[in-house]
Amino acid sequence: MDGRIAARLAELGLTLPPPQPAVATYVPYVVTGNLVVVSGQLPMLSGSLTCTGKLGAAVSDADGAAAARQCLLNVLAHLSAACEGSLDRVARVVRLGGFIACTPDFTRHPAIMNGASDLVVEIFGDAGRHARATIGVASLPLDAPVEIEGTFELDEALDA
Repeated sequence: MDGRIAARLAELGLTLPPPQPAVATYVPYVVTGNLVVVSGQLPMLSGSLTCTGKLGAAVSDADGAAAARQCLLNVLAHLSAACEGSLDRVARVVRLGGFIACTPDFTRHPAIMNGASDLVVEIFGDAGRHARATIGVASLPLDAPVEIEGTFELDEALDA
């Protein structure tokens, strides 16, 4: 990967992990026109979850926000694959969706999701400012505490 966004990632001390394979009957991303929709990604690193459990119980807010950051890096790994390695093709981050596995009384969902939202703005600048939804859920696959999905607009449609 090269270009302006790759330089920004390096400046932030970040590297994108290899894209995680789908674990069920879905594809990691879909390209339609000049949009890329990336399926929900868990906080996987080197084939394992960075943490497990629920916010409001075993997972601290700090660990939850860090998990959201890792989810975002995994989303960007698939986005990079869709863009054939050049995240400079991204014109704007349209939307991020976050799912937070938590106890029924947990209410700090936005702070956890900010782990992903703040990072995407750090990487893409104003083009990273996005709409989002953050939803508390009873459980996530593999006992992950966070799952993040995204929709991105490209500067032009990818070749079919």
